[in-house]
Amino acid sequence: MLELNTAPAAAPASDDLIKDGTEQNFMQDVIEMSQTVPVIVDFWAPWCGPCKTLGPALEAAVTAASGAVKMVKVNVDQNQGIAGQLQIQTIPTVYAFWEGKPVDGFQGAVPGSEIQAFVARVAAMGGGVEDGGLADAVIAAQEMLAEGAAEDAAQTFAAVLEEEPANVGAYVGLVQSHLALNDLEQAEAILNGAPVEISQAPELESVHAQLELAKQAANAGPLDELKAAVDADADNHQARLELATALHAGGDAEAAVEQLLELFRRDRDWNDGAAKAQLFTVFDALPANDPVVLNGRRKLSSLIFA
Repeated sequence: MLELNTAPAAAPASDDLIKDGTEQNFMQDVIEMSQTVPVIVDFWAPWCGPCKTLGPALEAAVTAASGAVKMVKVNVDQNQGIAGQLQIQTIPTVYAFWEGKPVDGFQGAVPGSEIQAFVARVAAMGGGVEDGGLADAVIAAQEMLAEGAAEDAAQTFAAVLEEEPANVGAYVGLVQSHLALNDLEQAEAILNGAPVEISQAPELESVHAQLELAKQAANAGPLDELKAAVDADADNHQARLELATALHAGGDAEAAVEQLLELFRRDRDWNDGAAKAQLFTVFDALPANDPVVLNGRRKLSSLIFA
């Protein structure tokens, strides 16, 4: 069992951590409060689609920080004065305040991993989260996994989950460790047993896609034979789909996406839209800001609306 500090104190009530901001309370709840604890301000509007995803993800990350950071939600439609003073031109926009000044931020929807990293970075300005060393343990395990020590990483992630069963980072890491060990059955069992409170987390959706691609890779056909089949008959859609699977299994996600885009261009409805479905699986498995994802989504949109 991982040696961690004693159990942390009970987390503050969410009402103390997350508030609705107004022009009347902004000075007190953001500027003054940030003198002692970092405050994240989420500028949003009811009609903003990305805000509906970003807001709850931010709230979850702030709640998980157990009081190391607070959050104020500002509806720009109802508080145009604040938005004007801070020159908010795009929503969602997120600013972090520390010691009365904006010190970090971002615009637009971002992946869950980036949200967690942002909140952790902001929390660190005020001293960080007192979590008994769990955050450090997760980071250390992620480094082990990146270095190829999947078994050691799995043991560390599992130890963190004994202390905090709903730790998203540790849960994702444990699944990825078993994927790296080619233990797909165990990876799937872990995913299916995710606690309800994190079962819909974007990070778990991503690792679901990684598992699906790993299953496909196990049955991927011979790359050279599939290339030859496509070269011989460009309309052999099944061969092209299998070629994309084999390319991805070989680590060439970009080439796999190009084959899937070509399949979509030739027959978007073939096999109940298999090309588009597979493209989304590949996109979901990668970071949202990966060039393969950004370029692939742009090309797919061009084909859809051509």
